[in-house]
Amino acid sequence: MSEIKYYSEEIISEINIAVLASSKGVKKIFFNPTKEITELSIATKLRSDDPYLFGIFDQLKEYFAGTRKEFDVPLDIEGTDFQKRVWNELRKIPYGKTISYKILSEKLGDVKAIRAVGKANGQNPIAIIIPCHRVIGANGSLVGYAGGLAIKEKLLHLEGALNPELFD
Repeated sequence: MSEIKYYSEEIISEINIAVLASSKGVKKIFFNPTKEITELSIATKLRSDDPYLFGIFDQLKEYFAGTRKEFDVPLDIEGTDFQKRVWNELRKIPYGKTISYKILSEKLGDVKAIRAVGKANGQNPIAIIIPCHRVIGANGSLVGYAGGLAIKEKLLHLEGALNPELFD
């Protein structure tokens, strides 16, 4: 028997955000979801304030309003052991701070794993909560973001982590 999954979506700070959850916690966050996303089409749609969504939409609204810096919703993450190690390390990056892919690789104990770390970062299913947007290029450039660079820039700007010199 397959696990029941729930979802809802809401526009927050001009971004359409959908959240997929299980009875254990938040599984995925989608930016500007399309109707073709199979995971959402087979999930039960709920109101965004439903208890099965663990208050995630209230916390996201607080984050975008600048009043929340950390999230305390349960997560139900699926991934390889390596991906989970990367995602756990991402959760240690403080609000308003950024690190490079190289530094992230060093923190994981293998500077040569930059590409694998970048791939795992891009496959992060729970953006914002697991702050993959806080990882930037070694030269300070905004590189890669599954939600699009415009959203990455918006998130970093919101957190005060953008260096204006990057865009001169």
